[in-house]
Amino acid sequence: MPQQRVQFLVLSILILIVEISYAQYKKIDWEERDTWMNVPRILKLARVEEGNAVADVGCHEGYFTMHLAQKVGESGKVYAVDVREDRIDKLNTYIKDRKLQNIKTVVGDYDDPKLPNETLDVVVVMDTYHEMDDYMKILGHIKNALKQEGRIVIIEKFKKHMLNTSRAEQTEAHTLSLKYVKKELQKAGFTISNEIKDFGKWKNESDKTIWILVGTKNN
Repeated sequence: MPQQRVQFLVLSILILIVEISYAQYKKIDWEERDTWMNVPRILKLARVEEGNAVADVGCHEGYFTMHLAQKVGESGKVYAVDVREDRIDKLNTYIKDRKLQNIKTVVGDYDDPKLPNETLDVVVVMDTYHEMDDYMKILGHIKNALKQEGRIVIIEKFKKHMLNTSRAEQTEAHTLSLKYVKKELQKAGFTISNEIKDFGKWKNESDKTIWILVGTKNN
């Protein structure tokens, strides 16, 4: 067998092993996350229903996207947005392998999630808002994408040792307090319809408390 063919076969086998290992890791990681995230309660708070059009902004590799897709069903639509093409590529592979038809992936900009106007019932931003530099501009785009009475759901973790620090100090530490985001949502034209200051612990770590804000688009 020619050496080049042998090298190609070896490389192909190695790639296959890596892909299988990654898929197994993701499955285990997502199943473990389900034990502390309480996804059913989040979906209930967001009032996500079958047939809804929703978005997962900052979807990473699709953990919450998959839960949304299952909830809205075949008659619904999920827009999965991330600024990193490598994450979207992995999610596209996952979607293709499972022949899912109700998810549309979007490579967003850092100041624009590129969502269709006045189309969405719910937009979820999970563990991503603290990374947004142009957060007011993004909130404006999200508001434009929502239908009347549409909802934005922001889920973040707050690190207890960052209490009484500035917004800039918090985001530098990859965390953010509910109090800052609440004011920003109101400034952007949302009415706070639900506020949960303690939704449990992120990864069951005592220093990281999950909080949730639900904002409704004003008329």
